[in-house]
Amino acid sequence: MNNKKVNLEGMSIDEMWQLHEEIGRVLSVRLTSEKRELEKRLAQLRREKEVRLGEPIEGVRRERRKYPRVHPKYRNPEEPSQTWSGRGKQPRWLAAALKTGHSLDEFVIANQETAKGTSRRKSL
Repeated sequence: MNNKKVNLEGMSIDEMWQLHEEIGRVLSVRLTSEKRELEKRLAQLRREKEVRLGEPIEGVRRERRKYPRVHPKYRNPEEPSQTWSGRGKQPRWLAAALKTGHSLDEFVIANQETAKGTSRRKSL
């Protein structure tokens, strides 16, 4: 490294601007190089962790758990394509109907295709 002292007071604006640009170029090259080295080290550490633990690391998506298909239990009589399984937030059409005095039982799908799979417990 050069231990040369720079007399900023004696420099013109143009000379100081050239120095500024040179410093910017040198910093850019060094920071890019250092970033590349750190990324290599991080990738190496991730590989080591994955091998050591035998599991995927953070940031790597795992396969989603398979959930059974949930059949609809409620249907909008005015728009039969609108159904609801009874899970999660109530759809707007159902919430509006309940506010106007209808009951949830009015929207139950009469011919339950799911009747065979409604009982999750097996009798002994």
